[in-house]
Amino acid sequence: MNTLRTWARDLALGVRFAFGGGREGWTRTTLTGTGVGLGVALLLLTTALPGALTARNERGDARSPLTASTTDGPRADSLLLASGNTTYRGMDIDGSLVFAEGPRAPVPPGLEKVPGAGELAVSPALDELMRSADGKLLRERLDGRITEVIRDTGLVGPGELLFYLGSDKLPEAGPADHRVQRVTGFGSTVEAQRLDPVLMLMVVLTFVALLMPVAVFIAAAVRFGGERRDRRLAALRLVGADGRMVRRIAGGEALAGSVLGLVLGAGFFLIGRRLVGNLTVEQRSVFPADLDPTPWLAVLVTVAVPAAAVAVTLFALRGVVIEPLGVVRTAKPRKRRVWWRLLLPLGGAALLAPLMGRGNDSGYFNQWQVSGGVVLLLFGITALLPWLLERFVGRMSGGPVSWQLAVRRLQVGSGAAARLVNGIAVAVAGAIALQMLFAGVEGDYTKDTGEDPGRASVSVLMHSGTESRVNALAQEISGTRGISQTVPLTTFDAAHRIPSPDRRIPVTAGTCDALREVAVLDSCEDGDAFVLTGSASPAAGTYGYTAEPGDRLYAGNMMGYEDGTPDAEKAVQWTLPAAARTVASREDPLGRLRTGLLVTPAAAPKGVKVAQSAQIFVQLEDSVPDAVDRVRTAAFRADPFATAMTLKATRQAGPYSTIRVGLFFGATGVLVLIGASLLVSQLEQLRERRKLLSSLVAFGTKRSTLSLSVLWQTALPIGLGLGLAAAVGIGLGSVLMRMAGRPVRIDWASVAGMTGAGAGVVALVTLLSLPPLLRLMRPDGLRTE
Repeated sequence: MNTLRTWARDLALGVRFAFGGGREGWTRTTLTGTGVGLGVALLLLTTALPGALTARNERGDARSPLTASTTDGPRADSLLLASGNTTYRGMDIDGSLVFAEGPRAPVPPGLEKVPGAGELAVSPALDELMRSADGKLLRERLDGRITEVIRDTGLVGPGELLFYLGSDKLPEAGPADHRVQRVTGFGSTVEAQRLDPVLMLMVVLTFVALLMPVAVFIAAAVRFGGERRDRRLAALRLVGADGRMVRRIAGGEALAGSVLGLVLGAGFFLIGRRLVGNLTVEQRSVFPADLDPTPWLAVLVTVAVPAAAVAVTLFALRGVVIEPLGVVRTAKPRKRRVWWRLLLPLGGAALLAPLMGRGNDSGYFNQWQVSGGVVLLLFGITALLPWLLERFVGRMSGGPVSWQLAVRRLQVGSGAAARLVNGIAVAVAGAIALQMLFAGVEGDYTKDTGEDPGRASVSVLMHSGTESRVNALAQEISGTRGISQTVPLTTFDAAHRIPSPDRRIPVTAGTCDALREVAVLDSCEDGDAFVLTGSASPAAGTYGYTAEPGDRLYAGNMMGYEDGTPDAEKAVQWTLPAAARTVASREDPLGRLRTGLLVTPAAAPKGVKVAQSAQIFVQLEDSVPDAVDRVRTAAFRADPFATAMTLKATRQAGPYSTIRVGLFFGATGVLVLIGASLLVSQLEQLRERRKLLSSLVAFGTKRSTLSLSVLWQTALPIGLGLGLAAAVGIGLGSVLMRMAGRPVRIDWASVAGMTGAGAGVVALVTLLSLPPLLRLMRPDGLRTE
């Protein structure tokens, strides 16, 4: 009990010195609190991120009709709903076409009523876009009258682009069309698919690599003003305090700064949370209210930060002898030992080594083992850098005056300079390792679509419709500025008998120019027909059949005759022309080889009412802006069910892309923290050297020489730190790639990019610190209290 009272008394005395030490004490405590507060803010934002993502998913599930209850016929509480998703200038816009079949039809979340025919409900972000000058083409596409703005309860994020368009065309199609659902409620209970082991590994690594620099910065921030603090502690020894007491008092001062940092961090967090609400990256955003830290994690941060501040301070003073007449640190320091510093990265490598070569085939990685190994490897940078810097500058001599001043300063005490660099070195090393892992596994999550954007830029799929409808839309699109070619094709079923649930023959109808996109034709005239051969069928069974020239066939609807299908939808008799020639298939712009029959308009069966699909391939002129959006607008206005898809040679898996976006979010926050913390630390070091700088100027030292010396004092540790970070990052990245089961390949572009980004942040901070440096060189800096 006496020990606890002694600790409490000495810590409280340190807190009093921190807040009652005059302007000097307040300045020191404020700098410490600011540095700690920046780290605490990012920690709170990180702990709030899982809850924000969960809230996004819950909102998305609440408006999803995938597992909503359904009914077979119109009722007073039923709603017809169809997807109307579209894309505008590279931005995905989620939308639904709705029609209320009764007065009690379910209302989508975030709306007060179901939009009527021609009425449009839009999200705030979409409303702003449509009202802006950039939204002209979008207003033409979504030509409904805006009657309501969707509230937050119906959105996954404040920047989401979402609409509900009332349509009286849905009853004509009805739920018999697979695109239309009849629902009596909203809400999905589908469980999210679990990430595979490598993607889960990437998530864990992202959090560890982003949080490590934060912890390093907090540890460095609580040691601001170390030299001045030691001189004050020596004065306390003169009035009777023993060595242990002054260390506890120093811990109390650090405790005061960390508590102030918690308060400032909470304020920074609230400001940052509000700013995050205005931030949209890759069309992903979160509501500020959803960024609510998990209570137990917030309590952990609140307890851990002050405890760590006291522990770090006591650890830093372990080798310092504080006597009444001064601090022994001013003598030549004992050389740092390297053996125990190497144990940290070696221990991390030992934890990760058993996990190498597993990939996705051996189950999930042990998250604690992975986290521990990565933390030890990255923490090894903070242990090795002071030793490396001491050895590097210890052998230097000579050079210009600015260089000598910088080197001598680092030789006297390189610990503060190393602490300044540690955080950014850890951040760069983690970023390099993650970039190597992302680059190494990108091929596993990037799919080659087989599409050929050189032959068609956009594919408009209408799913159903007559040939005349497709041709009319193709003609309308072809008259749009920026369109160089349109290729309309209609596909329907044929069979030797009806009903025919299997043994169906796909028939593709189009002009000769259009058919040349799917077959090798030496000659073609209207009235010709062709039998495709020489290609493997992409669909086995039902659509893997063909016919001979002269065969009598049925074309159109092959199903439903037992249920009394209306005559208008029944198949029509048709004879394949006897002059039909056999031709080889050619991959269409989507990369597919077609089977079955090809017919020109004059040879096609007349009166086919049910088509399997109708498609238009569109080639754009790259020099014309907004050409693709003009195509989408024309297709949407002709048929809201039409899907206008931009052709791409490759596509990335959704979870992989989401993780990369999350990494970008986190890296942006860490980068801001790096810049702000470096600036605070640089200002603190300049403040401690104010009298020295003023003295040098008073003795005739040029201000430019002193400015260059400060630049060298920053550049030397940063150069060593970034070099060490690159080496550790490459090593860690190689280990991670082996863990993912991928061959080691160093992505030098990423290494250079991450290292350059770190150097750029330091250069910016150095430039921002020059004005305060010039003020500190004034003669009044020699004044003392």
